[in-house]
Amino acid sequence: MSRLAIFVQSFLLLAVVWPSSAQDSVKSTPAEIITRNLDSIAPANVRAAEKSRVVRGDLQFHILVGGSGGANGAWDLVSSGRDVDLVMQFGLGDWRGEQFTFNGSKVGIALPTASHHRSVFGEFVASQDFLVKEGLLGGELSTGWVLQNLAATGGHLQNRGTKKMDGRELLAVQYVSKHSTDMQVMLYFDPETGRHVRTMYTMERRTEGPTGDIRSTPYQREIRFSMDERFSDFRTEHGMTLPAHYQLQWSAETQNGSTRLYSWDLTATQIVHDVPLDPANFEIK
Repeated sequence: MSRLAIFVQSFLLLAVVWPSSAQDSVKSTPAEIITRNLDSIAPANVRAAEKSRVVRGDLQFHILVGGSGGANGAWDLVSSGRDVDLVMQFGLGDWRGEQFTFNGSKVGIALPTASHHRSVFGEFVASQDFLVKEGLLGGELSTGWVLQNLAATGGHLQNRGTKKMDGRELLAVQYVSKHSTDMQVMLYFDPETGRHVRTMYTMERRTEGPTGDIRSTPYQREIRFSMDERFSDFRTEHGMTLPAHYQLQWSAETQNGSTRLYSWDLTATQIVHDVPLDPANFEIK
């Protein structure tokens, strides 16, 4: 046998014996993906022992399309089990911020404008409140993280292989909720570490109604929504590895060409575990 033939045969053998991590990830079952992700946060005994979590930090808010302006503010995400309270305070004009809560049975959404109406973003979340109820919004920063509570929510995962995004290969998994059929939810994971780094939401809907300022409903004829959550700067403290940088971008585009694009950039400056919490934390104030 020639040297070339021996080399080719040896290379093919190595390719079979040592598949790439990306190939391994494509073949992963949903159960394996969940296990890898949860283990990337902390060992099972550490996660089970955690009773609550409080994340606090600074934020920058910007209206990128459909208006102008921006503001600095603060945010916190308080969670215990599946209960959650996400507050973003930025005070842009008569729009003071956002608050979303879940107390184990009911989702609450604040009326954060001077005239006590929801913002268009708040209306969007209200129309798809499973985002809060099932532990998607805020990702694994919350103890209610969806992959830690699938048995309770009844949702399931479908492996979608790997996708190249922003120059890196990510493992793509579709989340299917029992309570929403019109929104597509895609979760993306680092195939090497199992960390959850991105969630993308897309939905199209045909409705009737005006499009006005931040206090009005966002629906007008056919409308396309998208939301993009990104998580980075993972840090390990008290045995838990969590992202310290959270970016949220939301857009709504109507058939007549009207577009809104909002962006929040949130940095966690403090993450505290096992803080005694009053149940009132998970009610709209």
